[in-house]
Formats: sequence, structure tokens, C-alpha cells
Amino acid sequence: MSSLLKLPNNDKFTIQKITPLDANWNYVGFEVYDLHEGQKLKDKSNQREFCIVLLSGTAYFSTSKNDFGIMKGRSNVFEKIPPIAMYVPKDEAWEILAKENCEIAVCTAPSVKGKYNSRVINHANMSQEVRGEGSNKRFICNILPENKDAESLLVVEVITPSGNWSSYPPHKHDKDNLPFESQLEETYYHRINPSQGYVMQRVYNKSKTLDENISATDRSVVLVPEGYHPVGVPHGYESYYLNVMAGPKRIWKFNNDPDHEWIINQ
Repeated sequence: MSSLLKLPNNDKFTIQKITPLDANWNYVGFEVYDLHEGQKLKDKSNQREFCIVLLSGTAYFSTSKNDFGIMKGRSNVFEKIPPIAMYVPKDEAWEILAKENCEIAVCTAPSVKGKYNSRVINHANMSQEVRGEGSNKRFICNILPENKDAESLLVVEVITPSGNWSSYPPHKHDKDNLPFESQLEETYYHRINPSQGYVMQRVYNKSKTLDENISATDRSVVLVPEGYHPVGVPHGYESYYLNVMAGPKRIWKFNNDPDHEWIINQ
């Protein structure tokens, strides 16, 4: 099995828990939890900022400085409405109390200044777009893009229809070479509908010192430390993924694989 693939845990509470040490990189941390009604999730860091995404369910959001109240989210990630999220800077404790069964993603990255305030990110604060055409079409929701306040984190979710390709043409963002390309680590948290399915994700670099073809099942995570990383969705299944990115500079600037860039230049 590829070292870039993290299968879901058997634990009924902690589905994924990936630290930078686990991933053998420097920036992105990612966790997923299933909360039953009445269960709590809380944390605090003096070194990292958080974006907590309510993937589904209803929960009470609060921090040591703000009480945001009850947030009613969607029933599942394929409902095709934006999620609800909470941004929390370093040095501020936060808590989620489930009011019904919830799926919670916790995205983290380094923070030095902690200069932004905690806030709820709702539908009105998220832009949505369609990328690609034909069998390359997918639907984007920008949860925490680079034009919204944060020190390191970039968070986005994508739904790709049956039979389509996503993160395509293959692109990469692994060189700190602005304004041409930014260096960003990235996680892909995959959900599949129906859940017994899978998607295919290739992670490769030009020299082929990295070239992995990964069958990613429901609730698995694919790590992208470098290289190109397209996703293919088999016929009959629908793909959702949550991306978390972070690096030395908070900007998403990518380069397409020149062998395949002709696809968008027709």
C-alpha cells in the first residue's frame, strides 16, 4: 500500500488523525471525527491555527472568546450546499458540542502572529464555482481561500460527478518560486457515493522518483507532498473531497503538467 494513503481508523470517534510528523512534512495537520449527540470536541494551540469544518450535522460552536451558538449544517457532504466552518487563531481554545450526529474535519497549520479573530464561515462567506467542461467538470466551494483572513490555511471542497476527472489537467504546487508557483503541502479527504466505491488518484513528479497510483476508498486521505495529483472517478460513483493546503507562503499558484496542458488550450 502506498505510504501516501491513510485509511480510516477503526475507532468510531477518530476517523483520521494526521500530524505533520505522521505525514513527514512541515505544515498541514488534518483530523476527522464522528460525534454523536452530546459529544464534545475541543482543542487549543499556541503554535497553530484551526479551520473546523462541519461536514454534516448540527453543532454548538464556541471559543474562549466567542459564543457562536448552534449551527445547523447539511445532512451529508453530497447535499450540494456549502458547509459551515469556524476559524480559530492560535492561543484561543475552541469547542464543538454535537446536537445530533456530526462529521467534523479539523484543519491546522502553523501560526506565528495569531492576528486574526475567530469567526464562523457560512454560506454567505464562501464562493462557489464550476471548473472544467465535459468529463472534466467539477463543482468547487471555497471555504477558506487566500482572499479570506488566515495566516497559513487554505481549505476547499470539491464534488466531481460520476465518470469525470478532477484536479485535472494534472497540476502541481511544490516549488517556492513566486510569482510562477507556490509550495503547498496538500491533503485530500475522500468521500464516495455510494460508499463502497473508490476513486483513482495518481501522485507523480516529472522525474518519476515519485509515481503512485492510489485507489482511495471512502473516508481515506491521500497525502500530496509534491508533484501532480489528478483524481479519476469511476462510472456510477460520485466523488467528494476536502482539500487542506499550507506552505511557506499563503498563496495558491500552480503549474499544469505541460504534457497535458493542451487539453485546456483547445
